[in-house]
Amino acid sequence: MFRNSFIAALALVASSFFASVGYSQQAEVSAFDASLTAFNAASEAATAAPDDADAKKALTEARNALDAAHKAAADALADAGDAEGKTNVDSRYTEATGKIVSFAGGVGLVEGWIKTGKDWVIEDGPGFLVQVIVILVIWMVFKIIAGVVGKATRKALSTPKIKASSLLKEFLIGMAQKAVMAVGVLVILSQLGVAVGPLLAGLGVAGFVLGFALQDTLGNFAAGMMILFYRPYDIGDVVSAGGVTGKVDAMSLVSTTILTPDNQRLIVPNGGIWGGVITNVTANTTRRVDMTFGIGYGDDMAHAERVLTEVVTGHELVLAEPAPVIKVHELGDSSVNFIVRPWTKTGDYWAVYWDLTRAVKERFDAEGISIPFPQRDVHMHQVEITPTAAQGSNSGSAAPASQTSKV
Repeated sequence: MFRNSFIAALALVASSFFASVGYSQQAEVSAFDASLTAFNAASEAATAAPDDADAKKALTEARNALDAAHKAAADALADAGDAEGKTNVDSRYTEATGKIVSFAGGVGLVEGWIKTGKDWVIEDGPGFLVQVIVILVIWMVFKIIAGVVGKATRKALSTPKIKASSLLKEFLIGMAQKAVMAVGVLVILSQLGVAVGPLLAGLGVAGFVLGFALQDTLGNFAAGMMILFYRPYDIGDVVSAGGVTGKVDAMSLVSTTILTPDNQRLIVPNGGIWGGVITNVTANTTRRVDMTFGIGYGDDMAHAERVLTEVVTGHELVLAEPAPVIKVHELGDSSVNFIVRPWTKTGDYWAVYWDLTRAVKERFDAEGISIPFPQRDVHMHQVEITPTAAQGSNSGSAAPASQTSKV
């Protein structure tokens, strides 16, 4: 009997203990639920007012309270051996905060993402796919329109009545195509629900601000416009501008690309070009070749002039009109100098220059005409000095004889 009474008492104590433990678990879970609700409300408030300092502070406090409540509830459930309850608490905490605190919670978060993705595909996927197709169609249509506009602009600018440089033509064609594509982008943005009016107003304000920040760039832009309209050079011309010399390879509104004779690519700001002297070497179809040849003072000038005339007029690339100029130009220190100035096509300039230089040297050698090089005769004189009586008595030696040498 005593034994049965003891067992009954022990059962009563155990039931009371487990009841208290169960109550503790329930209390911690309830506290967690309340903290989770408060955190969700604070998160929504902070999202609605991202610049509200009070909302941010309330969200931080709610997050701290939720962390403490989650830890207490998870520990209580773990102590009670309620694995299912702990997994549920962890999953709800991870879903709310994005913080993975257990493997089960991570799995639950991933499962939630998958479910959300499936729901989106089922509900919104078809509409999104249709929108993507519409955007692609709009882009392709405007791409085709831009190509047609570009071809029409090129054809219109190719008429003989329009005197425009290749640079200006390419600029106008590019601007026409870009304008069409800009309209296409605005149409696409409107399809995406973007308010185009405020966007354009914002771009205007941004452009005004950038105008002050990019004054040098705008200066180059303005210089590029002046170059396009006044046409001091075109693509393919050989120019000396901005401190460099070379062939114009490309041009934008900001800079000009020049290829040097040794094939270096130079990017020169348009402001530096327009602000200085521009020499267009190949602007005209013909060009004069300026050369100078010297003969010795003892050579026959008339003979030398006839030889130079024969060599120059006999070259196939030298033009008959304008007639070449061959004249005695100056009496130099070591030579009598002739200027030789034939005319040729611009593209044949260097061929004529090099051919005539070689041909004149060969004919002068054959005709016995000298090509003097700079030289100087130096005469050294040693003057005989007659000593005075005092100097003669002191030195007791005679002055050396005079001597002359020629170098």
